[in-house]
Formats: sequence, C-alpha cells, structure tokens
Amino acid sequence: MKKPLMRIPYTELLPSPATIPHTARSLPGAIAALQEFLHAPPPRDLPTSTVVLTGAGLSVASGLADYRGANGTYRVNKTYRPIYYHEFLANHEARKRYWARSFLGWTTLRKAQPNAGHYAVRDLGRLGFVSGVITQNVDSFHPRAHPEIPTLELHGYLRSTVCASCRSEFPREVLQAELARLNPLWDAFLQEAIATGALDTEDPREKRARGIKMNPDGDVEVPDAPYTTFRYPACPKCLASPPPLADGARGTVEVDGDGAWHPTSNAGILKPAVVMFGESIANGVKKAAEDAIDGAGRLLVLATSMATYSAWRLAKRAKDRGMPIAIVNIGGVRGEEVFFVDLEPGQPGSQGVRVEMSTDSLLPALVEELRRPGLWTLRSSPEAGSIQENEGAVFKNMLQ
Repeated sequence: MKKPLMRIPYTELLPSPATIPHTARSLPGAIAALQEFLHAPPPRDLPTSTVVLTGAGLSVASGLADYRGANGTYRVNKTYRPIYYHEFLANHEARKRYWARSFLGWTTLRKAQPNAGHYAVRDLGRLGFVSGVITQNVDSFHPRAHPEIPTLELHGYLRSTVCASCRSEFPREVLQAELARLNPLWDAFLQEAIATGALDTEDPREKRARGIKMNPDGDVEVPDAPYTTFRYPACPKCLASPPPLADGARGTVEVDGDGAWHPTSNAGILKPAVVMFGESIANGVKKAAEDAIDGAGRLLVLATSMATYSAWRLAKRAKDRGMPIAIVNIGGVRGEEVFFVDLEPGQPGSQGVRVEMSTDSLLPALVEELRRPGLWTLRSSPEAGSIQENEGAVFKNMLQ
C-alpha cells in the first residue's frame, strides 16, 4: 500500500546553495540567466509553457512570517512548532490553543496584501511565460494577485474553515466573529493590541517587549496566556444534524449555553481549510498538481526550501520528465543538487538556474527587462494547462 502524501516539515539544516550559472551572482546576471531559461525551447518536445511552484518566502514582503530563516534553519523562533493534524483532532486543549492564537493572528493576515513578487508572477503570465501556479502558501495572495492565471493551492487556504466530520466549508470571517462573541476578554485584548500597533511592529525587540511572537500561518503567541479559557464553536451543520461516524454510529455534537463546542461531543470539529502537518493531501489536489507538472515544459521554483515532501516530489517529477528547473530562493533547498546534477558546463541558464536572491526585487526587475522591446520575440500566451482554480506582556493581564 502506498504511503499517503503528507505535509511533514524537514527540520535539518539545508546545504548552502550553488549559483547556476556562475554569472547569476549579480542582479543583471540573474536576470539574464532567467531570460535564457524562459526563452529556450524545452527539450524532448516538451510543452513551451512554464509552471511556477511557490513557498512561504514569497509572502515575507507582505509582512507574513516565514518557516525558515535566511540560512535555511527551521525558523528563527526555535520554540515554535506547528500543530499536527492528529493533535488537533484528538485534543480539545490543543484546539483551544490553536484557535486562540489564530484568533489573534487573523487580523494581520486578513489585512496583508500581495506584494511585488506576486504581481510579477501575474505579469509573467500576461507576457506569455507562465501558464499556472502551484503554491504551498495558504494566504490566498496568488488568486488575489492574478485571478486570470490558474492557481492550485497545494496545502489549502486559511480564508475558510472546514468541518472534520461533514466537510462543509464556512468563511473564516464568520468563525472570527463567533470566536469574538464566545471570548469577550480575548476580543478586548485583541482590540487593545490592534489599537496600540502591537501586531503591526516589525521590530523583534518591540515584539518581545510587548510579549508577542509572530509565527507562520497567522499564529500569534502570547507567552503565559491562559489558552485553556478559550472557546470555539461547533460546526453548525453537524449541530443541527449530527453526522454518522466512521463505524456507523450516530455522532454527538453538544454545546454549552453560549454555543461553544463541548468535550462530550465526538463530531462537529471545525478546522482551518489547510492541510495541516501530518495530514494527507486530498487525492484530487495531488492529481491536479501532477497534471500541472506533466502539462508544462519548465518549472520555476520561487521562495521555497521545498522542506515539505509534497512540494519536493513535484520538482523531482519535473526533473524526471526532463524539464529544465530554475530555483530562486534565499537559503538552501532540500536536495537541490538533484535538480542540477547533469547540466552542461557553461550553459547560460537554458538548462537550469539557481539564484539566491529576494523574489520581491528580482522578479519585478526580470519583468521590466522582458518588457523591453527589440530584445526578445515573445510567444503568444500558452494554454492554461490542467491546474484547478481555487479559488504581549503589556496586555496579557486582561485575559486573566
């Protein structure tokens, strides 16, 4: 039996990246190498389209936290460990902690906007170079920045919640309002943090002084906060009509007097509509990602260490098909030597590119160069392919 495809973080220190070709150490050199990559005909009669695979580093310029530091270490905040799927389903207290931290972080995530890197991907699509995007990110910036380019959200999205029992989806904004209603002290704490700018500062020292730690995926940690006091709602559909369990027995969904999920329940648990660490990716999403790779002739990897196997295997699939691969990422990439092992010496970028630069500065510069008249003959837009569209310490006493 095949092992399920799961989102598991790779926690080892990643090797220092090479620069391919060697002329790509400077910004003009990197742009020239990527131009060669995008214009050279793919080998073996592969399609002329390029598919893009992106990761958390692309959203850092939007003010969101990355999973890894600049050298590829698993977060600067070494105490942070994302919750695993089995923990979330099995442990009522773990869910309280998750939803409390997500409640505090949602405001920051909701008001964040796509950055220059996302819009550069849009422009690459308009110029005819990109047919679709596969993203590991759950912030929905890609579909917002370029709705005309198909985007497959490999690990789901935070804009919705989903019931673990009946699989019904609900807007995250609806849950946020319910969490505020069920937790008035936490809501007052959040409003105070917003009013004082505690969630907006980018200064790590100021964050520490205010007792707040910002983590990936909208997670905000407040040391010593009483997470056990937090309450969250049940799935309204399961509450109205409890679903059958896997063994055929009738599920039980009970709530307290305010409508908060009660631990006597065995169903109706809402979770973020993301693939949590340790959770299997849906077969349909897996197949769509494979089809996107198989329908393209090049792979452009942006701002990801590919620490999750679900992403790395897609790049390996592209390599096995003979697709040229370009990687733009600050810090190391898991097993990146596999993707460049057989390149001809002196190739200018047509066979592969590895650049260690920020996407929010490199990609707009690349687009500007590609727009210059007379340098290249642009192709007409390729077919869209088979990607499915998808849409602190100062305040914690208030919580006692």
